[in-house]
This record gives sequence, C-alpha cells and structure tokens, in this order.
Amino acid sequence: MDNLFGEFFGTMILLTFGCGVVANVSLERSKGQNSGWIVIVTGWAMAVLLGIFGAQATGAPQADLNPAVTLFKALNGVYQPGHAFMTMLAELLGGIAGGILTFIIYYPHWEHTSDKGAKLGIFATGPAVRNIPSNFVTEMTVTFILLTMIMCIFNPKVTGATGFVSGMGQYLVSMLIWGIGLSLGGPTGYAINPARDLGPRIAHAILPIPGKGDSDWGYAWVPVVAPLVGAVLAFFFTKAVGII
Repeated sequence: MDNLFGEFFGTMILLTFGCGVVANVSLERSKGQNSGWIVIVTGWAMAVLLGIFGAQATGAPQADLNPAVTLFKALNGVYQPGHAFMTMLAELLGGIAGGILTFIIYYPHWEHTSDKGAKLGIFATGPAVRNIPSNFVTEMTVTFILLTMIMCIFNPKVTGATGFVSGMGQYLVSMLIWGIGLSLGGPTGYAINPARDLGPRIAHAILPIPGKGDSDWGYAWVPVVAPLVGAVLAFFFTKAVGII
C-alpha cells in the first residue's frame, strides 16, 4: 500500500510543479507570464526531481511516476501484471490530483485568461504541427530515448562498482528530462508519460475552469499509446544490446 501511495504522491507532486510552471508562464496576470520555453522545461526537470524525492520518501523507492516506466519494468520482470496495473492507476490518479492542485493554486487567473488553448496546454500536451502519424512517432521515439537513457544512466558501466552517491541518480534523471525538453520537446511538448498527459487532461475536463473549451480527446490517445509503445521498443533494444 505504501508503494502505491508513494507513486500517487510523487506523481501528484510531479504534475503540480509541471502544470504549475506552464500556468505561471501562460496565464494572464501571473508574475511569470511570457517567461518562455526555457522556464517551462527547467520547471519540468525540477518537477521530476521533486516527484522522485516525494515518491521515495512516501514509500515508493522505485519512483516510476510514469506508466511507460512501469510497463518497461513489468516486461523486465520487476512487476507482476496486477501490481503493474495498480501502480499505473496510482500514477494516473496522482496526475489528476496534480492538475486539480494547479487549478486551485492559480484559481483567480483562469477567468482573466481568454485563450482556451493556453488553458488546455497547462494540463495536457498538444502538437505544434498537428500531424497524427508524425506526432505518434515523435512521442514513441522520445519515450524510447527516455527509457534507454535511464537504463544507460543506471548501468554498472556508468555508475561504477560502488554505484552513485545517494541522490545522484535522481539528479541525473532530471537532467535527462531537461535535455529532452530543450532538444526534443518542440514538436509535441514531450508528454513521454501517459499519466502526465491523461491525468491532468481528465482534470481539465471535469474542473469548472471559466471559458476552458474542450479537452481535445481526438488527440489524447497519442500521448498515452505512443509512450507505451516506446517503452516496449526500449525494453527489447536495451535487452538486445546488453544495457540491461
């Protein structure tokens, strides 16, 4: 039970800080309005770091925070199917909670913001150029890179015989997220995490956000399915080349 609560809590923290930085940049009358992409990707990197610490401190030492990561580990024998499903559900619920907290924290600003797309973009990703096949390949490929590089970071050839100093691995993963956002995040907003996108998108759909518009469910399947496919590909690749 602690394991599941840790995944819920860590993902909630991840999405509160992640959605929060987009809200800070996007919403009218926010002190961070128009501060740009560098602020957003840096905020997301910090969100991952804090989410990992939050998950680990509350009973989930693995700190997946991402159903794609959980699927990868399930394929590698870390989880039984039932445990993997419950872990993914906890992550999804954490994503919804993070979206709700962001709404509450920025509550006065929603009514002052007329841009419906900006409001949705706080909660969910969307493509810069809408081309569903290309968007799918982008999310799949970037998630493949994410999982492959996580496995590289924690490979004994990198960590050495004694492993990292406590806390170092978490910082390196957050640096990886920062790099992905800076280099590969432009086409689709780098969801690379079904709970990160679907959870807050559900929050957007159910919350009484003034003038919010629709939740773009026609695109919503892409940042859910593509990262899961990317995780499967990453598992077989890392296994084939001896990274895991």
